Amino acid sequence: MNIKKTFIPLLALAFLTACNNDDDAASDNTNENANPSVIPEALNLETPRIDDEAGDIYAHYVTYNGQRVLNYTLDWHPEKKHSRWVAFVFTNTTGSVNWDRDNWRGAYWNGQTWEGDPFQPDPDIPAGERSELSDFRGSGYQRGHLCASADRLFSQDANGQTFYLSNMSPQIGSFNTTDWAELETQVRNWGRNSSFRDTLFVVKGGTIRDDQVQGRIGSGVAVPRYYFMALLCKKFSGGQNTYKAIGFWVEHRRYSSTPSLRSWAVSIDSLEELTGIDFFCNLPDRIEVPVEQTCNPDNWTGL
Repeated sequence: MNIKKTFIPLLALAFLTACNNDDDAASDNTNENANPSVIPEALNLETPRIDDEAGDIYAHYVTYNGQRVLNYTLDWHPEKKHSRWVAFVFTNTTGSVNWDRDNWRGAYWNGQTWEGDPFQPDPDIPAGERSELSDFRGSGYQRGHLCASADRLFSQDANGQTFYLSNMSPQIGSFNTTDWAELETQVRNWGRNSSFRDTLFVVKGGTIRDDQVQGRIGSGVAVPRYYFMALLCKKFSGGQNTYKAIGFWVEHRRYSSTPSLRSWAVSIDSLEELTGIDFFCNLPDRIEVPVEQTCNPDNWTGL
């Protein structure tokens, strides 16, 4: 689904206990910069501010146990052949494991039988505006997932959609398979741990601003100079919803050894300054402000 902009004119950690259950009426839900409700998916907590820098918003769904489930959403920029961000959530549904990605060889999906992982252009993005398999061939970069394949194992359809090239970014091989992968594994551990979260909201991306790219490959696919993650964890505890947030800012390069993941942590406020993206804008200001200001990695088990 393509959602064109139709409205008019982070690494860091923060923790906050909300004053009430945010599923109920709140005494103060003031929000000065929430997304406009006229854009489908815009009011999801994981969706960043859809501002004047946004491109085209695409949302990918699957049917799971008879229900329509949002798999992930992305902000696509045709002039960069790359997304600005990809957003998704871990819940008990989307965090479940029902598909083995090693089963793709010989599997039938999306109209064909696959000989391996189903890398393919995003069928929702018009030819000429999307990245193609040919863009990556001979480039020296791997097709690095943003929403990781292993993050979406609740169904074959959900996993298959992670191989759309709109969800890929040109990554140095060792960075993709070692450094970035280690951080992704830690995030996945939080996302699959129902005692840690009720919902883990995730925004990931590679930088595509002109001063934050290393170059271009193929037909103009931007190669990010940095990668980032912004995480918001919601957990009902002590009779109320509690929130904590953490962001990660990672230089895209070869490392002799993977740095401590804590060394990549910054506050969400800092991540917003680095990226120019307004994360978790749909939270009421009384929650968003303190959550995004604070940085305390000790609140994140295993970090």
